[in-house]
Amino acid sequence: MAASLVTLEGADGIFTLTLRRPEALNALSTELCVAVLEALARVEGDPDARVLILTGEGRAFSAGADLKEREGASAEAIWAHNRRIFQIPVELERLAVPVIAAVNGFALGGGCEVALGCDLRWAASTAELGCPEVSRGILPGAGGTQRLPRLIGSSRAMALILSGRRIAAQEAYRIGLVDAVAAPEDLLRAAGEAARAIAVNAPLAVRAAKRAIRYGLGRTLEAGLDLEGQLQRMLYESADCQEGIVAFRERRAPRWTGR
Repeated sequence: MAASLVTLEGADGIFTLTLRRPEALNALSTELCVAVLEALARVEGDPDARVLILTGEGRAFSAGADLKEREGASAEAIWAHNRRIFQIPVELERLAVPVIAAVNGFALGGGCEVALGCDLRWAASTAELGCPEVSRGILPGAGGTQRLPRLIGSSRAMALILSGRRIAAQEAYRIGLVDAVAAPEDLLRAAGEAARAIAVNAPLAVRAAKRAIRYGLGRTLEAGLDLEGQLQRMLYESADCQEGIVAFRERRAPRWTGR
C-alpha cells in the first residue's frame, strides 16, 4: 500500500528517501504524501540519523500534485489534498537532521515546493524546476509563494511564479534555487558526498545549527541570536564538545557520541 510508494534506506546515519511513482512522474497523490510523512517520522525517531537525501525514481523528482485525483472533486476535497502536500515541506524543515534534495528530473509545482522545504538542493543537469500553478488556475499553495522569495529574492520569485515558467538546472543554479548541478548518472553520488561531509561532524552541533538557521529565517536578528546563544550554551555542556577539544589537541579524528 502506501509504503510501496516510497523506499527508505539508511547506512552510517545517511538515509535516502525515494518517491516511487515513476509511471506518474511521482505526482503527489494523497497516498504518496502519507507515505512520505510516515517515512519522515521514522527518520526523526532514529537517534542515529545524520542526514536525509530525498529523490525520485525515474524521470521526475516530482511533477507536483496528482491532478487526476482532483478531477471532479469538491473544493473541500482538493483543499484537503493540498494540505497533505503542504505538510511535507513543513516537516522537512522541522526534521532535526539536514535534508538534501537530489532533484533527478522534473520538480514542478508541488514537487518544486517539496524541494524548497529541503535544506540543500542538488540537481541533475537535465532537471527542470518551476511553479506553473497559475497556468492551472491556482497559486503555489504548498509554501511556494513564501519559500521561493526567501531563497532567490522577491523579484526573481515573482518572475517565475507569475509566468509559470520552467527553468533548467543551470539557470536554477545561477539564481540560487539549487546549490549544485551534476550529471544525471552522478547525482546521487554527489548528493551522497555532500551528505557524508555533513555526517562526519558532531551530530548535536549539526542539528543545533540547522535549528538556529531555520528559526532565525522567520524572526528578528535579536531573536535568532538569542536562540543561537542558548544552543551554544547547551553544546558547551555536551560530551561531544569536550571530545572535539581533545581530538584537536591530539591531532586525531573526533569520535562523536551524540551526547
